[in-house]
Amino acid sequence: MTEIYIDADACPVKAEAEKVATRHKVTLWMVSNGGLRPSANPYVRHQIVAEGPDVADMWIADRAGPGDVVVTGDIPLAAKCVAAGATCLRHNGETFTEANIGQQLAMRDLMADLRAANPLGAGGGGKGFTKADRSRFLNALETALRSAAK
Repeated sequence: MTEIYIDADACPVKAEAEKVATRHKVTLWMVSNGGLRPSANPYVRHQIVAEGPDVADMWIADRAGPGDVVVTGDIPLAAKCVAAGATCLRHNGETFTEANIGQQLAMRDLMADLRAANPLGAGGGGKGFTKADRSRFLNALETALRSAAK
């Protein structure tokens, strides 16, 4: 049975995912270190994990598999979930796949090296999250759930 897992601590599309999960009658797991307001929605489950690096990621990676959908911006988590057969979406609707995850990991590592090499710490903070990103996410999640139902 399909489930949705959200790396929820900094996820900007929790409400949108909840609406789609409810429409499809699919369990939605909000995984965080705490601090999220629980939902009364019967399809939403909250999993609070211990403080620590990557604890929420490990919880999701241990459970997500074929037919499931994972929503995350964490590339190493996405790599584990893609390898396990889950569909992985970024918050802006982009899909992590077997074909692009290696490049995504390499780019992440390159950018980390570049940031570490910059002694002044100058650099951009990335682009903002837009209405178009939210719309693409909703479309991608809808498509992923329909594909999983087949």
